[in-house]
Amino acid sequence: MDQKLLFLINREWTNATLDRGMALMSSLPAWLPLLIVAGALTLWRGGFRARACIVTAGLIMGLSDGVISRNLKIAVDRPRPHQVLDGVRVVDLAKATPRLLALTKPASVKMSEAADDLEKIEGRSFPSSHTMNMTAAALVIACFYRRRGWLAFIPALLVSYSRVYVGAHWPSDVITSIALAFGTTLLLLAVCEMVWRSQAARFFPQLHAAHPSLFAA
Repeated sequence: MDQKLLFLINREWTNATLDRGMALMSSLPAWLPLLIVAGALTLWRGGFRARACIVTAGLIMGLSDGVISRNLKIAVDRPRPHQVLDGVRVVDLAKATPRLLALTKPASVKMSEAADDLEKIEGRSFPSSHTMNMTAAALVIACFYRRRGWLAFIPALLVSYSRVYVGAHWPSDVITSIALAFGTTLLLLAVCEMVWRSQAARFFPQLHAAHPSLFAA
């Protein structure tokens, strides 16, 4: 079932426009500079809620990517689809600097060939770090901004889908990573709220007095 759904998304439900769009969603170098600029401007000009959201999202994504996802990849050691299957479309943006200029060119599409020695493959398929990070960020934004914040799940789902589309992950990797991100993020959000309520007054008394809850509007 996993392989069948992979081939439907990766080989059947495709076209040139989607190739470029999905490659863009999966390309960290393409959109990371924009996120850094947006985050810096928010920290500089934003109010308490915007700044708290950025800091909380940064902390949770750092733990998600640097601790949870990294260690699970090593422990599970699951090969990526293009490492073990023939005929997986490996889709990427064309070469361009900056990377966003690659959207003016056709995407790079190569067909995979299964590795001869599977024991030497360094499996990094599960979990999907892209999926976990984007899901965590979307959930944090939703907690801070409530109804409007749930719109953040649109790009998060597109990034998650793109990881299967470009041949980087199995569908089960992405689905499980979303569930894992929800669980860990909710737990970390609860910890952040507890720490803010109990400790922030010692270091930021005036700020804490004005905002006793981290997530209150």
